[in-house]
Amino acid sequence: MSPFQLTRTLPEHATEAALRSDVRHGLTRTPKTLPPKWFYDARGSELFDRITELPEYYPTRAEREILRARAADIAAATDARTLVELGSGSSDKTRHLLAEFTGLRAYVPVDVSESALQGAAKTLLAEHPGLDLHALVADFTAGLTLPGTPGPRLVAFLGGTIGNLLPDERAAFLDAVRGMLAPGDFFLLGTDLVKDPSVLVAAYDDAAGVTAAFDKNVLSVVNRELGADFDPDAFAHVAVWDAEREWIEMRLRSLTGQTVKIPALDLAVEFAAGEELRTEVSAKFRRAGVERELAAAGLDTVRWWTDTQDRFALSLSTPAG
Repeated sequence: MSPFQLTRTLPEHATEAALRSDVRHGLTRTPKTLPPKWFYDARGSELFDRITELPEYYPTRAEREILRARAADIAAATDARTLVELGSGSSDKTRHLLAEFTGLRAYVPVDVSESALQGAAKTLLAEHPGLDLHALVADFTAGLTLPGTPGPRLVAFLGGTIGNLLPDERAAFLDAVRGMLAPGDFFLLGTDLVKDPSVLVAAYDDAAGVTAAFDKNVLSVVNRELGADFDPDAFAHVAVWDAEREWIEMRLRSLTGQTVKIPALDLAVEFAAGEELRTEVSAKFRRAGVERELAAAGLDTVRWWTDTQDRFALSLSTPAG
């Protein structure tokens, strides 16, 4: 294997087709929804980077604290030769792991953004010249075939992103992860924990309005890609804690009765005044629930770490039996 390989498993027009399907399905149902993955164009990614630095937004800092404190423990527990990261983005937090895995031979970052993978590769190859890096341009929620790399493998899914999946989607995802793992492999999962609702709501509705701009950016994406005429200023950002489901919902509330035209889909969408469009679910977890969901997918939890304030957790699991 050469030091760097990049494999594209997404069909040429897969992203455009997925956006069209998601917008048509989400805006013609009740209540209206759009998946959070469409936040992340260049502008959305820039806004999210700013969110992670806000005083209200604790998850990134809390997870990084655990990685710094426990990377050596993770390396010792797994003895991994290959690290696979799902939704790797810039691979920023992964550097804490790479620094401790002295026996690591290969790193497999997986992301839908080729530019993010290319950018991360330049930095990582400079820092770890002996590491084989095999990047995959792929949607890990749509099935994934990993390259042939040495085991044992550690598959990592960080950032609490699993909380953006609905319960049935989480179950399907964890089943797929279990299918990637051989005996002796491990799965490292980041989960945001249930806490005071005021802390949670503030994290998704900051005083500076950065999250509001991030939320509304999905409308700009639909405008640009599908020729829609959303007016972002005609919507208000809302963050709500659902105590029964134990998740945060981000929504966009229509400030007036309006009709939005989406020419690429030959679609006109009616919004009543006060009607809300759900743009993200961010589930929060308890240890027992995480272990239960992992067990349902055939994974045994063997380690559990939290930050010093018990805000965020990393769990390490391995195939049962």
